Amino acid sequence: MKNVGIIATGHIAEKAATTLAAMDNMECLAVGSRTLEKAQAFASRFGIPRAYGSYAELLADPDVELVYVAVPHHMHFEVTRDAILAGKPCLVEKSFMMNATETAAILALAREKGVFVAEAMWPRYMPVRRMGREVLESGIIGEPCMITGTITYNVSDKERVQKPEMGGGALLDLGVYVLNFVRMYSDSPIEKINTTCLRAESGVDATEVITMVLADGTLASVQASAWCQGENVGVIAGTTGYLVFDDLIHPTHIRVCRKRHVVEQEIPVPPQFNGFEYQFMACKEAIEAGQIEAPQMPHAEILYIMHLMDRLRAEWGIRFPGEQ
Repeated sequence: MKNVGIIATGHIAEKAATTLAAMDNMECLAVGSRTLEKAQAFASRFGIPRAYGSYAELLADPDVELVYVAVPHHMHFEVTRDAILAGKPCLVEKSFMMNATETAAILALAREKGVFVAEAMWPRYMPVRRMGREVLESGIIGEPCMITGTITYNVSDKERVQKPEMGGGALLDLGVYVLNFVRMYSDSPIEKINTTCLRAESGVDATEVITMVLADGTLASVQASAWCQGENVGVIAGTTGYLVFDDLIHPTHIRVCRKRHVVEQEIPVPPQFNGFEYQFMACKEAIEAGQIEAPQMPHAEILYIMHLMDRLRAEWGIRFPGEQ
């Protein structure tokens, strides 16, 4: 498996194209957009051999072996469904779908057709996740008791963030990262949630705080905002010390502390291009092994996170247009 087709030409598609251009064993063969002019301009910038003026044309290309779905949230379902029906494995940008109903339908279709599909929750695929789990399992910080995480970027000027009909708000764009951070380092089910959010003028969630009590007694408290700029740090606190991830999405190292502010050990993340490469490599390995899901982000976990986000939006009284 080598040839990737990118659907859409926005910022995240640019990052994917840049990543694939730097990889030795995969490449971007084609790009599809809603206009041929956009597709050709994108292909020219990134040295992509084929440009298509519709998504359907890209999906019909017999040489495309993996489709990277980089359209906004509200288009994920239709594009991914069409790709699966065309027999094309898919890596779908986060958040996977708008809600759990769409997610369950896509995962069921993938199973029915025997087609690989994964969510592009890139921290899940990075070596740092395995490294963090190994440090926790070593017992160096004792028994984990608390997980905290914050992610804040001021992207409030983006149309996709402002509009409810596009799945706007902080949760699907940024909050999904802190929820995954908790789940990456604890398998314990969430038993209780307390949460609140501040809404933007359009009605979407702008800033939120989510506190979760896990079945094993761990307390997780995370925050997300698409309306301010702040520090994006994750911390796991144990009975005898704590771990600090310097960047919750794309950490460069893990700090091990057993006295406040005293760093006993700094574990660097292995050299990498930009972190995106690992999700593409995971897709390649899974597809070549005949699997329909990536072990780093299995279908059950994709659905678990989406149910959790539906539950949070229900707590806030936020529904997207068309939802029941």
